[in-house]
Amino acid sequence: MFLATLRLPWFLWLSTGAGSDTAFDARVRHGFVNHDGVKIHYAELGRGPLIVMLHGFPDFWYTWRNQMVALAPEYRVVAIDQRGYNLSDKPKGVEQYDLSLLASDLAAVIQQLGAHSATIVRHDWGGAVAWYFAQRYPELTDRLIILNLPHLRGLVRELAHNPVQRRNSQYARAFQQEGAAGRLTAEALAGWVTDSAAKTRYVEAFRRSDFEAMLNYYKRNYPREPYTEDTSAVVKVKAPVLMIHGLKDQYLLAGALGGTWDWVENGLTLVTVPSADHFVQQDAPDLVNRTIQSWLALHPVPVRH
Repeated sequence: MFLATLRLPWFLWLSTGAGSDTAFDARVRHGFVNHDGVKIHYAELGRGPLIVMLHGFPDFWYTWRNQMVALAPEYRVVAIDQRGYNLSDKPKGVEQYDLSLLASDLAAVIQQLGAHSATIVRHDWGGAVAWYFAQRYPELTDRLIILNLPHLRGLVRELAHNPVQRRNSQYARAFQQEGAAGRLTAEALAGWVTDSAAKTRYVEAFRRSDFEAMLNYYKRNYPREPYTEDTSAVVKVKAPVLMIHGLKDQYLLAGALGGTWDWVENGLTLVTVPSADHFVQQDAPDLVNRTIQSWLALHPVPVRH
């Protein structure tokens, strides 16, 4: 039994106080974008400049419900299911989950929704895609907001030199092993949700998902031993960046945040939340919402010529 032999990350048992909101569901619009034969599902709320939100593991678009409601009065907020999850397609093969393809999914969403660019908001694996996306598609990235995912250079540095980060990344190494997906269940993956209505939605979403695809994010993109620092040339992020990090996150330690200012070109705002864990958008939704709203107001969308 997988759960008996592997110490899964703490966030599989985290609590969220939000449940199903009938009024919210009635307002949300759903659609699909087709990217090279892969359908990407999205949920949409509001009108205005485009904001695209991406979830991490184990999650789906619904994780952003609080932020969608807060931002919808001024923005067109689109939350997607990443490939492999919920209503999006689940292509077979670990190569289908390379960061380059995940980033191109986002580019297709922005373009097929009729926008020239967007503000990108991402969490966990969505954050990893966002860093890559902002470097590869600067012309599509107005602003970048990252929740609990350090820049990958910082994470690799900590894996190479910080024994606590290496120890706390054991779960990722376990996820990279053959057969790990067969020991997962939808109920276990939704174990962090305590509200009964929301938990039902999560279990249903994970039953529609592909566990092998979920773990392919780790198999394809998470650093592997022996860990060494990235010494390649730095491609700086051109968009202004807001990072929000829950300091109780024991699996993505705050030490990896150091040096991020060396990898961005036009300003970095870092907000740490001592009381929040990995799912900071659900642990501290009001603080996250206010922070995002204030930061967006201070960093208007640039005029592109």
